Amino acid sequence: NSSDLSPSSFILASIPGLEAAHFWMAILLCSVYILAVTGNCVVLFIVKTEPSLHAPMYFFLCMLAAIDLALSTSTVPRVLSFYWFNTREISFGACLVQMFLIHTLSAIESTVLLAMAVDRYVAICHPLRHAAILTNSATVKIGLVAMARGVLFFLPLPLLLLPLPFCSSRVLSHSFCLHQDVMNLACANTTPSVVYGLTAILLVMGLDAILICLSYILILKAVLRLASWKERLKVFSTCVAHICVVLAFYVPLIGLSVVHRFGKDLAPLVHIIMGNIYILVPAVLNPIIYGVRTKQIQRRILNLIHINND
Repeated sequence: NSSDLSPSSFILASIPGLEAAHFWMAILLCSVYILAVTGNCVVLFIVKTEPSLHAPMYFFLCMLAAIDLALSTSTVPRVLSFYWFNTREISFGACLVQMFLIHTLSAIESTVLLAMAVDRYVAICHPLRHAAILTNSATVKIGLVAMARGVLFFLPLPLLLLPLPFCSSRVLSHSFCLHQDVMNLACANTTPSVVYGLTAILLVMGLDAILICLSYILILKAVLRLASWKERLKVFSTCVAHICVVLAFYVPLIGLSVVHRFGKDLAPLVHIIMGNIYILVPAVLNPIIYGVRTKQIQRRILNLIHINND
């Protein structure tokens, strides 16, 4: 039966009753995407050209910016093509590649956020050893480990879907491809794929979240040992930007997971909005958060604006 073979393509989700508004939705999405690309490119440029920012914390920030650029670029242009030109079909191979990129890049970002939490822990709890522990070469090695970890854990996801037969329904619930979304369209036993997907998420994002929380518990204990509230607030304020970035990553991730697990009866609009939030919110907020909280980046941006005005 042809309906039980791997499909040549999937159909991206549209919002019933709002097809006429796709053009304006695409304008809004494109504006947010341009903001995300501009903000992250500015961060990369400033850190590259400002010698005082050549430190592990800012190298990790560059990694986040590069990941956010890759993640948003792997999805948003295809969504814009769908909204503007009504190209709803995405080939089976392209869907698997997009799915692999989304999950792998998310895993890499989670690992980098954990590394940044460790950086804050060492800087506050062991300040005299910070420069010796988190050297530039150690930062590069952490970045390579993050990439390898993401690829090794999430490469099996598309491979597990390749041999599965798919039923006649090819309509996804998002405007891009996610593992659980594609897996739900298979008309075969998906237990190995379900078990592995859940295990990979728990061992990467779940474990990272626990270790980040543990890092901040230790940081909080160290901060509370300081003599005055003024000193405590000054030290802990160095962590505010990272805490905000962690929330910007994990809150949409958890929200999307909840929608997938328990929101089958929700309106399609909820699935599409949650998917776009998951892809774009960290990419937009990360450079803004660090731009607001980091004086060196603020000064460099103001200098660039002043030079352009002159």
